[in-house]
Amino acid sequence: MKKNFIVFLVLLFLIIGNIGVFAGGGSETTTTEEPVEFEFWVSQTESDRLATIKVIAETYMAMNPDITIKVISVEENDLPQNIQAAVSAGNIPPLLELGAENAINFGSEGIIDLDMTLELINDIGLNNFYKGALELVETPQKGTYYAVPFHGWVQGIWYRTDWFEEAGLEPPGTWETIEKAAEYFYDIDNNQYGILVGTTEENYTEQCFTQFAISNNARIFDKNGNVVFNSPEMREAVEYYTNLAKFNPPGPQTWRARDYYLQGKMAMFFYSTYIMDDLAILENAAGSLTGDNFADLTGTDFDPDLADKTGFVPIISNTDDSSYGVIVALALTEQENEAVSQAARDFAKYLYTNDAYITWLHMAPGGMNPVLKGISDDPDFLNDPKGLYNNYGEEKMNEIISGLSEIKRFGIVEGNVIEAYGDIFSQNIIPQMIYKITQQGMDIDSTMDWAESEIEKIVGN
Repeated sequence: MKKNFIVFLVLLFLIIGNIGVFAGGGSETTTTEEPVEFEFWVSQTESDRLATIKVIAETYMAMNPDITIKVISVEENDLPQNIQAAVSAGNIPPLLELGAENAINFGSEGIIDLDMTLELINDIGLNNFYKGALELVETPQKGTYYAVPFHGWVQGIWYRTDWFEEAGLEPPGTWETIEKAAEYFYDIDNNQYGILVGTTEENYTEQCFTQFAISNNARIFDKNGNVVFNSPEMREAVEYYTNLAKFNPPGPQTWRARDYYLQGKMAMFFYSTYIMDDLAILENAAGSLTGDNFADLTGTDFDPDLADKTGFVPIISNTDDSSYGVIVALALTEQENEAVSQAARDFAKYLYTNDAYITWLHMAPGGMNPVLKGISDDPDFLNDPKGLYNNYGEEKMNEIISGLSEIKRFGIVEGNVIEAYGDIFSQNIIPQMIYKITQQGMDIDSTMDWAESEIEKIVGN
């Protein structure tokens, strides 16, 4: 009963409150000569999130009684197969919420309405989007897009600002400042470590390494899909990363070693914005405050001021700027029925109105960050249901979300998705390389040769 009442209040709030488009325009009521019905496929699968999305859709339908929207949950990994079936049956949904890679793949297959997508982006305001979010869905023809960025998360370095200030060190935003701080704070005799970067044979390692490699203009592929892995730039990145890993806690490390940071034993660590509630809320931090996961950690009490004492650097700079993250977008597909196409576009525009947009983002504070500039300044956004953002404040939230301006990925090069990268990622070629060098002491050059050989095998297949 309580949950239904909350849903009712949210619906009432959205109807009463307005609904002004962030770019400056108001919400438009769509009128059609004939009733229009369409499906909106979303990648959200949790029941509470689906309930919220349906409330948002119902609010829009209350203002547009000639339009009926059916919210359909489709697991992201199942989306390509389901879309293929829908295309074959001639009933592809006009609006999709999906990851950037899938949006680009569908765009390259010709099922995205590029003209309407660009119209929607321009209506919202091209300059209102963070640059990196747009670039991740841009077509090879600059200035056109496969989808409209909707929300995302970003990875970077979380660090103890109080330690850095006391030591007189600059924030860790460049190769030089990161390495200097990692070495300075490394004190193994006192069970204190400079940094956490991944060195195991798993995804976390690749996520950490990607940011360093791309900040040095090192890539696995060029825009045409040719392998360019074994380059001087990549070798420099591998060598730098290998040295940085010396300031890790002992042994092969993964994300779990965030425990050292939460227990006051680490100066810096790589993580996505999903860590924000662990740093600020006792219930979320509890699993990292015990001595269960590492023999040299005995456990400690929660530090209620840790979020305030933590800074975030989302962009790493060397010869280039780079951040790592994930963008979820809205894709408008080609439709034979113009009324359906227009209704889907208008509903998509509505989803960027302040109340609807913030309601959506609040489904996962820290995990769903705005791709529109200025939203992080909005008091309504900062007042999330968990009370999370108030622990960080407006200035720090702006710093965190600014990482969306420079998101870059190995598998997307100048508007082209390199399909072979998916297999490289799933087979952990790069994490295996890092593990062999940092944990098994193998030579950098020969191990890079091995990695390139493995990549070539995949590309050749």
